[in-house]
Formats: sequence, structure tokens, C-alpha cells
Amino acid sequence: MTRKSFFDLVEIRTKLASLFPFMIAVLFTNTYFHSFHWGKTLFFFFGMLAFDMATTAINNYMDFRKAHSEEYKYQENVIGKDQLSERTVVMIIFGLIGFSAIVGITLAIQTGWLLLLMGCACCFIGVFYTFGPIPLSRMPLGEVFSGVTMGLGIFAITIYLNTYDKKLFFMELDLQHFAITGSTTAALAVVWASIPLIATIANIMLANNLCDLEQDIENHRYTLPFYLGKENAVILFNLLMYSSYVTIVIGLIAGIYQWPILLTFLSLVKVYPQTKVFTEKQIKSKTFVMSIKNLVAFNSSYALGLVLTLVWQLIG
Repeated sequence: MTRKSFFDLVEIRTKLASLFPFMIAVLFTNTYFHSFHWGKTLFFFFGMLAFDMATTAINNYMDFRKAHSEEYKYQENVIGKDQLSERTVVMIIFGLIGFSAIVGITLAIQTGWLLLLMGCACCFIGVFYTFGPIPLSRMPLGEVFSGVTMGLGIFAITIYLNTYDKKLFFMELDLQHFAITGSTTAALAVVWASIPLIATIANIMLANNLCDLEQDIENHRYTLPFYLGKENAVILFNLLMYSSYVTIVIGLIAGIYQWPILLTFLSLVKVYPQTKVFTEKQIKSKTFVMSIKNLVAFNSSYALGLVLTLVWQLIG
């Protein structure tokens, strides 16, 4: 297997979807919780990236195995197109999952049982997103699972790793009882700050499913746009994108953010025309990229707002 084939198998270009929740969580934990453990954070990053690549490889492998269209199987799917050995692909998947498991267990031993619980939940969704008799991605809730797992899951785990010693979120477990305790205010702040990430990541899946609607139906894959109808799914795409800005404003009023976060609105210069282009035409080769550009534009501005908030706090 060549390096290019490996990168295509794990779709390395799509890893921004996991990088942004991680990066913004690191910034948010510094601006809101004023806590940071760089060693554990960096270790988690490599485990997170490995698992993200594994789930994408599983997706391509299962799509190859279950494809009803010969054209898709041997001309579009990387495994058939590059004539990759299925055994090699499976070994790569298990290797990546094994490495991420080692990272997760090591960090759980160091920080507490709650990390193991959150990690197992994310791993379950990640693996069964495309694996099993009825994969989650083939259900009308694929966008929800992808958005919540990456937008909230990665975000919450990163924050937990940097605040575990403050016990803002904590799980007690022994042979006789277990209990999960924590700060309600802190939990609400984490969930609220993750909403833009959930929305922009879910929109990538929604845009992909909109562009692939006819092909998915041919391959007996019935996603959310099939049930909503194409027109309503496009409206949902717009609602998810612009609700991210509403979340920022409400978060500022609630005290979750400080005024530099308003720099997020600079992204509208890019997001508005890009969203308009996708709203008019949903073509995989031409307009799908608008959903990725929206994610990059919004979350880059989101991160910039948090960076300037941190600077403001340091000099204030």
C-alpha cells in the first residue's frame, strides 16, 4: 500500500472535523476553566487522530463490501480503485484502534473512570457508525451521531483531561457503588460551547448525503435527506449553519464567552456566499466542499475569538 492509498483510505483531508473540536476545547479550557495539562492533551491528540482514521477506514471498507454498484466499488471506492488487499486494510484498522485503546486506557488510569466511560461511548458510535448489520450512518440519524460524537465527544474529553484535578466532572466507582458528580454550570457551559462544532460537523455529513442522495438510494442507503426530502434537508443545512452564530451571541450574554468572541462573526464574509452556493446546487464534485469551507471559516474565527479572549485575560 502506497502512502497516497493510505491517506485516501483514512481520508486524511477530512480530519479537520476532529482537529477543530480538539483545538477549540484546548482554548476554551484555558479561557473558561483556566486549566491546561499539555502532556495528557498531546497524548490524547494522537490517540484521537488514530481512532478518527480507523473509523474512516472502516467506513470505506464496509462501503466496499456492501456496495451494490460495481462502478462505485471498483472506480470510486479507494479499496477497489487502488486494488488494496482487504486483509491489509483490516490489519490497519485494528492497528489504529489498538493504539487509540492504549492511549485511552493509559489516560483513564491517570485521570479517572469518567474518561473511560466517555471514550467507550465515542468508540462505540465510531465503530458502529458504518459497521454491523444496520450501521448508524445508514440511518436517518447519521448527522446527529457524527456531530455529537466529534463536536461534543472530543470537546468534552479534551476539557475533562485538562480539568480532572479540579473534579468539575468526576466518577466514583468501586465494587459496592458508583456515582457521577460535577458542576451543573460547568457542564452546561461545555455543552453550549460545543453546539457550533456539532452543527458545522453535522453539516458536512448532511451536505455529503445531499450530494449522494441518488447514489445512496441505488445502494439501499437511506439517509436523512431521503426522509426529509431534498428541499427540507437544504433548509436544515442553512439552519444548522446560522444557528452557530446565535449560539455565540447567547453564550456571550450568559457569560460563557467574553467580547473578543464576537470576532467569530467575521466568518460570515465567507460563510454567507458559500452557504448560498450550496443551497442553489448540491453537486459532490463542485459544491460539497462549501460545507468544509464553512467549517473551516467559522471554527477558525471561533478559535481566533478564544485566542484573543485569552490574550485579553492575560493583559487585563
